[in-house]
Amino acid sequence: MAKQFRLSDQRIIGFVATSDPGRAKKFYRDTLGLPLVSEEMPFALVFDAHGTMLRVTMVEKVVSASYTVLGWQVPNIVAAATALSQAGVRFEGYSGMQQDELGIWSSPGGASVAWFKDPDGNTLSISQH
Repeated sequence: MAKQFRLSDQRIIGFVATSDPGRAKKFYRDTLGLPLVSEEMPFALVFDAHGTMLRVTMVEKVVSASYTVLGWQVPNIVAAATALSQAGVRFEGYSGMQQDELGIWSSPGGASVAWFKDPDGNTLSISQH
């Protein structure tokens, strides 16, 4: 009997858009520290996000979502936020949310989250659960 195909058995690929591949490459590779796997011009930059493929896709104009499009779960959010701040990342502040001096918000469920934007305005996050 053949095994049933299930997406839950497959690896996921992340996508985020950019209109400026040079600027995106500098941010994702140099600022965030993701290894650049390949440049598939004029389509995408491919990064290794800890074993997950991240395709930074070239588009003419990025339409930024009003929500988080990509995030990383980190073991220590204070250390991660501090390191990213030192690398030049600026964390977002949101009115009505109690965020600390690093921009970290503590959710009612106990998770901690901080948000930042890439050069194209895509909202990214780090979180500790």
